[in-house]
Amino acid sequence: MSERTIVITGATDGLGKGLATELAPSGTRLILHGRNEEKGQALLEELGAKVSGELVWRRADLSSLDEVRDLAEALLEEDRIDVLVNNAGIGTAGGREESSEGYELTFAVNYLAPFLLTRQLLPLIQRSAPARIVNATSAGQAPIDFADVMLERGYSGIQAYCQSKLALVMFTFDLAEELEDTGVTANCLHPGTYLPTKMVRDAGIEPATPLEEGIAATIRLIDSDEVEGVNGHYFDGVRESAPHPQAEDPDARRRLRELSEELTGIQARA
Repeated sequence: MSERTIVITGATDGLGKGLATELAPSGTRLILHGRNEEKGQALLEELGAKVSGELVWRRADLSSLDEVRDLAEALLEEDRIDVLVNNAGIGTAGGREESSEGYELTFAVNYLAPFLLTRQLLPLIQRSAPARIVNATSAGQAPIDFADVMLERGYSGIQAYCQSKLALVMFTFDLAEELEDTGVTANCLHPGTYLPTKMVRDAGIEPATPLEEGIAATIRLIDSDEVEGVNGHYFDGVRESAPHPQAEDPDARRRLRELSEELTGIQARA
């Protein structure tokens, strides 16, 4: 894996930190993202003794699309991006909040941010082919009500989380179709049920899947020859699985794509 560049969002806790720790000795250039500068610097110090490649820290608050754009601009200065891991996200704890742009916060952070970041970085990722995009989603998926995507009429933290994760699956499938035969693959996975992460602890939920299993399942999509060329699949751990049926609905995906373009101000397809 040496001489490769891997970007991991949400790298200061949970799965992202576990991935960074696992990959640190591999000789890879790791670009680690988080929103907390102090935690980021602590992570670099913690990994320093294990690292055999280069560590780079990038801070951005993904609840602000302007900061997502700034993050993308910084990452576009890289020579290459071999793997993009969209891992950052927020959970179900708390009531309804809005992002800097006035969008429902969970949808903004868990979906609009990776949508925008990926689309901005896609030209560089394609130039780096063979390359991979790995989206950390969830088995908790709920259909999007396009009449109330921002959940203004009736808010549920579980609905907010589950629809944002289904949206990320739908985006993955769109990307995979677009990237067919380019040398870039896009896949997504449910890394595990209630991993022992801050998100799960904050929701008051007892962890179920060991973190190591989630790390191993995600590393497989990042680097394993077993999934070389595999494109447009949703995995439950290491097992290929079927997502919510809305993910397979072309009209729903079109509506989501058009909404995403409108909300982020980016043209997804020529």
